[in-house]
Amino acid sequence: MIVRIAEDKQYEFPDDQAEQLNDLDNQLVGAVESGDQGQFADLWGKMIELVRSSGTPVGDDELVGSDVILPPEDITFAEAANEFTGEGLIPD
Repeated sequence: MIVRIAEDKQYEFPDDQAEQLNDLDNQLVGAVESGDQGQFADLWGKMIELVRSSGTPVGDDELVGSDVILPPEDITFAEAANEFTGEGLIPD
């Protein structure tokens, strides 16, 4: 799976960790829906760290489509309210 972090890079993310990424996505939707900014910030940091630590950066000279596009690392809680809704960024 190819995951892009907007305004950053693309990462080749291991398929065997996709469920963990999806779980964080679902938790982020819950945090946004409940208005819990602190929980959102914690979970968002974990999601970004998971992608960066488990994924392998795609070379700048490679052109590949992204399966998932995450918002920029510095997304605000207000902006997140438009992104993390319903099924979230990663459909089940």
